[in-house]
Amino acid sequence: MDIRRLELLRELADRGSVTAVARATHRTASAVSQQLKVLEREAGVPLTERSGRGIHLTAAGRELARTATDVAIAIERAEAVWEDFRSQPRGEVTLATFPSGGQMLLPGLLTAVDALPGLTLACSDLDHFLDEPEDLTADFDVVVIDSPDLQPEWTHKRLSVTELMWEPLDVALPENHPLGSKRALKPGDLTDETWIGVPAGLPFDRILRDIEAANGTPARIAQRIADNGVVEALVAAGHGIAILPRFTTRDRENGLITRPLEGIRSRRLISALTRPDRAERPSVRAVVRALSDIASRFARDHATG
Repeated sequence: MDIRRLELLRELADRGSVTAVARATHRTASAVSQQLKVLEREAGVPLTERSGRGIHLTAAGRELARTATDVAIAIERAEAVWEDFRSQPRGEVTLATFPSGGQMLLPGLLTAVDALPGLTLACSDLDHFLDEPEDLTADFDVVVIDSPDLQPEWTHKRLSVTELMWEPLDVALPENHPLGSKRALKPGDLTDETWIGVPAGLPFDRILRDIEAANGTPARIAQRIADNGVVEALVAAGHGIAILPRFTTRDRENGLITRPLEGIRSRRLISALTRPDRAERPSVRAVVRALSDIASRFARDHATG
């Protein structure tokens, strides 16, 4: 049965006449009568009967009118729930992040999400070797990635981009390395060093390429390792030096030290990417907003720490 015709039957039960229903619903009396006859055919039993110059509901009509009231209540309740869902951060948000980004941001983010009733967060870590990690926005609501800068392909793919933080990238040295006496390092200081690099194409490899260009000589790369924890262990053991992120490298306590690099733009941008339609969801907006707050606080605390 058509919900709109059920509503007319309900109005007839409440208002008592076709004329009153027509006036309340901004229809003509003949249009109301026609719709009630269609509803009667759909129901298969008489719903109204003549009473003097008007009509009134049969027992079946009164019962169906009560059902129409139940339907109207259910619709209003569903619309209220939906409106609440649209205006409140509820449901599950899926998020993918690269490992060191997750190390920095996920503990605080999960704490923030736990404080939002009805919202849950399902997290995954990114594969190091994805050619275009931004394409994961097709599978995840939020994708946290690192890059040298804002990428033109994000605009071409019409992604919603939130810049979370800029993180410096430093040179990591064994704790007793002679270059440790310097407060900062220049490309020329690193000419004869052995490197623990990352797989070609990953963001840190760009820094090494810039060092090579500045020195005019190729870097001597002993190993290429994607996992920062493994790189830290190799540097601490004296097998080479490396480019590592400032905020998550466990210097001193892990047997290595870090020094800033001068003369080369040595930093990375950490961003949250979402598809524009998903960016409109209150739940996704809440997660991205929390991510932004946590990243700002994390960067500020580590810059002054």
